[in-house]
Amino acid sequence: MTAPTSGFSAFALEPFPEIHPGDDLAGAIADIITRTGSELRDGDLVVVASKVVSIAEKRYVDLASVTPTPQALELSARTGKPAEIVQLILDNSTEHFLATERGPIIARHTLGYQLTSAGIDRAGSEGAWLLPLDPDGSARALRDALITYTGVEVAVVIADSDGRADRRGATVISIGAAGVAPLRTTEHDGKRQEETLTDLIAAAAGLILGQRGRGAPVAVLRGINYPASDEGVATMLHHRP
Repeated sequence: MTAPTSGFSAFALEPFPEIHPGDDLAGAIADIITRTGSELRDGDLVVVASKVVSIAEKRYVDLASVTPTPQALELSARTGKPAEIVQLILDNSTEHFLATERGPIIARHTLGYQLTSAGIDRAGSEGAWLLPLDPDGSARALRDALITYTGVEVAVVIADSDGRADRRGATVISIGAAGVAPLRTTEHDGKRQEETLTDLIAAAAGLILGQRGRGAPVAVLRGINYPASDEGVATMLHHRP
């Protein structure tokens, strides 16, 4: 059992530089920590928006290269989404349904996550960003590189902004993690509860992470007690790839 957390602090790393395909994301994080006079401490949780991970990993798709199928065209007409985006949703998922008659499209990604639009992120009118190929692997690589750059033992959570099928609006969930267990068990008065710890961490960071142009894709959470683990978020999914 991990000791309960009675309080924590959080801050965004900003102004964060624009990340381009192929950039060293861990190096950019270490650089801004140095330039802003911030510091990482042992036990810190570094929460990174999935989009910047996708950009660094070159997960861009040119919509001109996508040919919509009749199914994609039909879903496009019902939801108002561009047919090419709908096709990418279908290509990257195993099943889907509409939350309402007009959407959004809730899809089970081939990685096992249930996400709005299969986690596809529009890149202007001509392109889209796909999720990282292996979000847990991306988190481990980021964690290892950050430890190398800073000499500090940190954990990394990759967070994705996502809608829920039963309500309006977006929340933030975890899709990758390294150094922190995805689940924790709490106990009080003889009652035990399994909690999705990395989702709680992602949601807390989501209060300050960049949304729609804020430009703060990385947050640091400090003071949270957590069990260390490299199991990854995939291990708590009901439908693993």
